[in-house]
Amino acid sequence: MGVTDPAGPVMDRDEVDRALARLGAEHEAIETSLLALQDHAGRRLLEGADLTGVTKERWTGAEASITLLWAYFDAYTDALRGAREIRSRRRWSSREDLVELTELLRGEAVTVAGSATATANAPTLHGGPGKLSERFTLVTLVDRMNELYATSLDMVVAADAVWSALPARIDLLAAELQRTRRLAHSVGVRPGEHPAGDDLERITRTLTRLREQVVSDPLAFWVPAPGSSAPGGGKPDTTVYDREARSLEDVRREIDAVLTVRQDAEARLVTLRDVLSRADRTLAEARTARGEVLAKIAATEVPVVGGPPTALQEQLSTAAEYRRHAQWHRLSPLLDSLERKAEDELLRARESLTAVTQPLAVRAELRGRLDAYKAKVARHGFAEDPFLVERYDAARRMLWSAPCDLRVAEQAVLRYQRAAAELLGAPRVPGQDGPEDGRGESSS
Repeated sequence: MGVTDPAGPVMDRDEVDRALARLGAEHEAIETSLLALQDHAGRRLLEGADLTGVTKERWTGAEASITLLWAYFDAYTDALRGAREIRSRRRWSSREDLVELTELLRGEAVTVAGSATATANAPTLHGGPGKLSERFTLVTLVDRMNELYATSLDMVVAADAVWSALPARIDLLAAELQRTRRLAHSVGVRPGEHPAGDDLERITRTLTRLREQVVSDPLAFWVPAPGSSAPGGGKPDTTVYDREARSLEDVRREIDAVLTVRQDAEARLVTLRDVLSRADRTLAEARTARGEVLAKIAATEVPVVGGPPTALQEQLSTAAEYRRHAQWHRLSPLLDSLERKAEDELLRARESLTAVTQPLAVRAELRGRLDAYKAKVARHGFAEDPFLVERYDAARRMLWSAPCDLRVAEQAVLRYQRAAAELLGAPRVPGQDGPEDGRGESSS
């Protein structure tokens, strides 16, 4: 904001008048800025707050800067008033008046006295902590005021921005947290009993501590904008707040899942009982079938059938207890686990029944193949052929006798098939015992 060069010849009357006009406009602008800073909401909050940390340290310096600002401004006002008085002595200033005005407007004619505390704490003062007064030109004084004003305003605006943004958001999140805690308590989600309850306690502690820190040390949550020299360039640091907000959202989803369990618990328990009952019936059928297979099929490895899933039944009873006592937070994961295990158990029972009844299925397939060939032979008019009748009766006796040796019965069916194929002129049916002369072999 410099208006003149401190070096140079004596100013004439026109130069003096122009300089005084510029200085007067500058005085009004500075006064307006200082009054705005004095009335700034952030400054008033800083004055009344119990500060800690970096904010306390910077506010100590900012208070000293503001005190010096007013001291500089008063000295600037006095110098400007003095210059105006000299200029107003006469319409046409004398040589002596112009010399005096030149010294006042261009020279180091302004003396500023300050307290030792203020000069020690002011971060931009270059005169040394023990210097109780300094001399300035008006240009230098304006530069010093600009410097102190910018640093003071930057600190005030940053603190006010954090206080305007974070505490209100923390309070809103805390209110939502309280609603979530009440809902969690209603469904049995409590600290020490459910992870979501522990999360709610941790979020509560973190938000309480965060609000205290934001109120006492707002500048600890301020991120300056890179490369910005404007006062208040930057934004509040919401990293901790955002993390806890996401955690609370995760807890809400968990509680929603518990609420869903409360609504659907009875239907899910009924479905579980039905699945386990079907698994039990299937296993019982497999055990019965195994006895039938052992009685009807000879020389066959029949797998052992396992017993009913008693552990799952016990867990199902536990789930029913949880439902009766409204322990939804415990019921939710147990039902999820039981549903998976019950489906696996039903699949295991079905596979067991399939494995046990496999020999009966093989026998049924052989019976069906034998009767199909008999019907084919009958359609071609060979139903009474003695050789075919003999082979058919031999295979049928094996398949309808108990216990049935499937390996021997299969060979008998293959012999009947080959004999029928030869008689009908069809390609021979391959067999394990190689080619044979059907008409020349005796019956067995």
